[in-house]
Amino acid sequence: QVQLVESGGGLVQAGESLRLSCTASTTIFLINIMGWYRQTPGKERELVATSHNGRTINYADSVKGRFTMSVDSAQNTVYLQMNSLKPEDTAVYYCRAFHVFGNYDYWGQGTQVTVSS
Repeated sequence: QVQLVESGGGLVQAGESLRLSCTASTTIFLINIMGWYRQTPGKERELVATSHNGRTINYADSVKGRFTMSVDSAQNTVYLQMNSLKPEDTAVYYCRAFHVFGNYDYWGQGTQVTVSS
């Protein structure tokens, strides 16, 4: 069982920045994929960014150039730096740790990000 604890959400104005953190209860180096997802009411959870084995990082088109995911293996923490925030970025952001073949799949509790116009 892997525990994921997110933090860093809040209320900001459009154009401002936030940094989310997700700390895992196990060695991140052993996790196949770490990801950030987000969800708004009435919509499905969508991918924001993923890191494969702490290296290759992929982003959703909607956040490319504005969001940066990073991995600190020493702290067992992944970050999501969000710049130039837009009202449409408002959502609950979730951290996920999973294996590509479904061997395990863990989610954090989520952190609310609200961007006002």
